[in-house]
Amino acid sequence: MDAPEPEQTPFAAVSAQTSRFTRQYQAYLDKSTPYTTYRWIGTGVLLLAFLVRIVIAQGWYIVCYSLGIYLLNLFLAFLQPKFEPSLTQDEGIENGSLPTKADEEFRPFIRRLPEFKFWYSATRAIAIGFVCTWFELFNVPVFWPVLVIYWIILFCLTMRRQIQHMIKYRYVPFTFGKARYNSRSGH
Repeated sequence: MDAPEPEQTPFAAVSAQTSRFTRQYQAYLDKSTPYTTYRWIGTGVLLLAFLVRIVIAQGWYIVCYSLGIYLLNLFLAFLQPKFEPSLTQDEGIENGSLPTKADEEFRPFIRRLPEFKFWYSATRAIAIGFVCTWFELFNVPVFWPVLVIYWIILFCLTMRRQIQHMIKYRYVPFTFGKARYNSRSGH
């Protein structure tokens, strides 16, 4: 019996093409890593297109609400430290804890969700939400003002809790760039 070689099966060809596409896709993602501003501008444009689609179509509010909840969840993970300060203080673990006194060693803020993963997840979610707005299946009739009010309340409560956590454990999740010192050209 003439059985095809394992390398010549249709499954192997599809697998090889999928692997090739995945490598190319990852290469483009890797090339986009240093261009933080442009990546976020692109995500903002995509979000704006999504919101314009929602307003013009007058529907898919549940998709918009779900996307808002997911983006809020991502943002909170972006703001939180990788190592929970309350656990490290309670257990006396020194690995990954934030300094609480002036004489302690400085440790940089390490995010639970790094910026690139935050951007990638947000962009992917917005793109999926945008695609969902083209299918009537996802156009569930809801009274949208209730969803907006509920989302605003949820946002305010979670951000208040996060800010209180930041104040309690004295950390700032944002870096404003490297410190620059003035140099005199005469020396």
